[in-house]
Amino acid sequence: MQKKLNHKLKLHGFNNLTKSLSFNIYDICYARSESQTKEYIEYIDEAYNAERLTDILTEVANIIGANVLNVARQDYEPQGASVTILICEEPMDDVQKETVVAHLDKSHITVHTYPETHPDHGISTFRADIDVSTCGVISPLRALNYLINSFESDIVTMDYRVRGFTRNVKGRKHFIDHKINSIQDFLERDIRNRYDAIDVNVYQEYMFHTKMRLRDLDLDTYLFGEGVDEITPKEAKRIRRSVEHEILEIFYGRNMPR
Repeated sequence: MQKKLNHKLKLHGFNNLTKSLSFNIYDICYARSESQTKEYIEYIDEAYNAERLTDILTEVANIIGANVLNVARQDYEPQGASVTILICEEPMDDVQKETVVAHLDKSHITVHTYPETHPDHGISTFRADIDVSTCGVISPLRALNYLINSFESDIVTMDYRVRGFTRNVKGRKHFIDHKINSIQDFLERDIRNRYDAIDVNVYQEYMFHTKMRLRDLDLDTYLFGEGVDEITPKEAKRIRRSVEHEILEIFYGRNMPR
């Protein structure tokens, strides 16, 4: 169950706290042949093209209660896509939108994708980098669960940071306007049950870091273009070790001996 994000502060002026949530989401796949690897990259490129990513980010804006000002999106050759959406807290008419876009509003949502393959071991990875930055009362943490469930997420790395300060009517500074001990506080129970998670938090700086990996490795979900019943037990064991090794290296951010 998600915690309440904000409590009411009687402010002098407006709430100018900046809240930023950054994601790295990884999907791992094993493609045995060169043709399967190519097919996987083509599948990922189509499944997460700029149009689909725009739909996801637009829904993020709806969830956090933001208004879309401007959308820029691009598909790349040979693969990958990017989308940037400028958002604001209050609704605006067309003239106001043009003015704010020209001066770059402080709130935005971005996503960039990076399909990648190992040259020798049949491993392919898909990474999506997502940033949700808001200014004011609206909080990117509201979209946390939706974003995780919108991608085939084997590994999720998240950073949440609150910057700046706002003042109450008595002039006292507030450097954060909601309670948080961990990003995990805002995860649905189903997600917490699916993933193992660890935190590295710097509370005095309002910096929160959580990384997660799926608890169960169902090999069928990692094989592209074939199933476990189509390969020998020996081959299945070898592929499982290869996939687990890839997940560990990404999760811990370092190369490990095989």
